[in-house]
Formats: sequence, structure tokens, C-alpha cells
Amino acid sequence: MRILKYIFLLLLLSLVSLTVFVATQKGDFTVERSKVIKTQRAPLFNFVNDYRNWADFGSWVVEDPTTQFVYPQNTSGLNASFSWKGNDGSGDMKTIAVTDAQSITQKMNFDGSLADVSWVFKDTLGGTKVTWKSKGTMSFLFKIYSALNGGADKVIGTMYEKSLANLDKILVYETNTFDIKVDGVVKKPEAFYISQSFTSEIAKITKNVRVVAPKLISFCEANGIEINGKPFVIYHTYDTTNGLSKISICVPIKKEIFTSAGSDISTGKLEAFEAVKTTLKGDYSHTKQAIEKATAYINNQKLSPDFNWSHLEIYSVSKSEIANPSKWITEIYYPVKPKVVPAETPVVHTPRTETAPTHTPPPAKEEESEF
Repeated sequence: MRILKYIFLLLLLSLVSLTVFVATQKGDFTVERSKVIKTQRAPLFNFVNDYRNWADFGSWVVEDPTTQFVYPQNTSGLNASFSWKGNDGSGDMKTIAVTDAQSITQKMNFDGSLADVSWVFKDTLGGTKVTWKSKGTMSFLFKIYSALNGGADKVIGTMYEKSLANLDKILVYETNTFDIKVDGVVKKPEAFYISQSFTSEIAKITKNVRVVAPKLISFCEANGIEINGKPFVIYHTYDTTNGLSKISICVPIKKEIFTSAGSDISTGKLEAFEAVKTTLKGDYSHTKQAIEKATAYINNQKLSPDFNWSHLEIYSVSKSEIANPSKWITEIYYPVKPKVVPAETPVVHTPRTETAPTHTPPPAKEEESEF
């Protein structure tokens, strides 16, 4: 019994000593890690900027797949947030500042450990240099954990290093895995829609769609309007010289409606039209290549573009449905004028004369009525 008493006292003294040691240690920490990710800055920034993607690259999730996430409606950009709960603890994070494609500033609370978190993205040789930094104050329990595991820099730094490696692997595959197919001439049926129209920088159209489309969908849900397909963008103009485009971001609806005067949401009807359809499966950064293929097809087939407007894009499978860019599907339609089929010349048959049968080109394939 005396031996057990001594062992207990020794353990108690050790615990007291550890507690005193930890309590006297500085609770402040600063951890920073950088890595060159082999991809373009814009898609990398967009991926990190959306909290729904963090489960794909965060090393703590890979090591604890039971981690549960709670996402509000806004998970990307200013005031975006999310929270999580796993075997190692729970926490939450909020974005408090964003400089498009350049930096992200966040506030994090992890079981009482508070930190200011920042991301900086810079173009460099071979890709994009991303710097991930945390500066904050450790909770008492985290001070104990870090003291037993080599300090905060090692604990948090190792987690950052593994996460950045995962990010590199995911982005290289996800960004560079794509497919473009020119489907030929199709006929798009008429469609009613609600929309918001404005002039946008071409580089920011995807971001604008992520902001406006949910707003239009919420408007439909709040007013009992039946949605009839996927969001799409009408490009009224497409000025690559100045990098500007006049667009209408649209949500198709089942029936025609009318909005009140002064509303920032308008309604419209897209008349049926013939178009060259091109399907892009992959990240939006390959849209330019898809447009080039569509244009080449129009020229090779000697089709006549309809210059009343530029083109239309339908987001058949988008970022709001799946995080992996390699699985996004965008349908691009370039309007063309219907081919004029010359009227057949009547043939007068005589007993000794025969004529070859006349062939007419097949009509354009008609798309389904839903967008």
C-alpha cells in the first residue's frame, strides 16, 4: 500500500508541476507556412475561398473522417462561415475580409483557442505561392497538448503543411482534368426566365453568378414561382479587348410572370433559336478553350453567326452542387442563322428522261424544353 501511495503522490506532483509549467508558458502563437501550388491563382483562390471545399484538403478531416460540418447559406466570400465538430474538438471560422484572387482574412475559434488567420496568393514561377498564417492565443488545454507535442509551431505547422500538400494534389488534378465536346447544331426551345442584367468584367462573371443565382432562386421560392431548369447566362455582348460583357444572369421558370416597376429583378422570354452547342466538363478556367472550339466549328461548317447577341451558358452541374471542378458541366450555345434550303425546281418528266432524287440536309436536333 505504501508503494502505491508513493506512486500516487509522484503522479500528483508531476501533474501539478506540468500544470504550473504550462500555466507559466506564453499562450500566444504565430505559425506560418508557404507552398507553391502548381495551378493558376484564380481557381486556387476560389477553391480556398469556399468553406465547402475545406473538407477536401484539410488534413484534420483526412485523419478524422467522422468530422461533421455545419454550413450556413453563405460559405464563400465576405462574411462566409462554417463550423465543425470532431474527435479532436470543435470550432468555427468566419471570413472578415477578402481581396479578390489575392488574400483572405478570417477569425477562428477552436475549443477556446482564438486566432486571426490569413491567406495570401501570389503569382510565381511554376504556379501560385500561397502563404497560410495564424496568429492568436491558445486555450489552457491546447497549451498542454502543444507542450506535450513539440510546441504550437510544430502542431499547427504540420497540419498546415499536410493540408497545403493536399491542396496542391487536388487542384492540379481538378483544374487540369477537363473535356470539351462540340455537339453540333441544335434547336433551343423558347423559355421564360427571371434575371438581373448588368455589365461585368469577364473575369468576374463566374463570381457574379455565384452571388446572383442564389438570390434569384430564393426569389422564386419566396413567391411560389416554379423553377424550370438550371441557371444560365445570356451574353448580350462579349468584348474581349476591354474584358467586359453585358450579361443577364437568369433562372428559367415554368410560366411567364411580371415583376413590379422598380424591381431589380426583371422577367423575359428567350425565343427559340438554332445554335452550335459545346459542352465543357471541367473547371470554368477552360471556358475560353471551349469558345475557341465552338468558333472553329462555326467557321469550318461555314455557318452564319447570329450577331444580335453573343452566346448563352447553362450551368448544368455547378459548384453549388459539387465541389470538384473536374465534374462541373457547362453547356455553351452560340446562335447561328438557320441554313436556307433552296426551293426544289419542278422537274418535267418525259418518257425518255429520269432525274436523280433530291436530298435535303437533316434538321437541327431539338433540345429538351427544360434548361
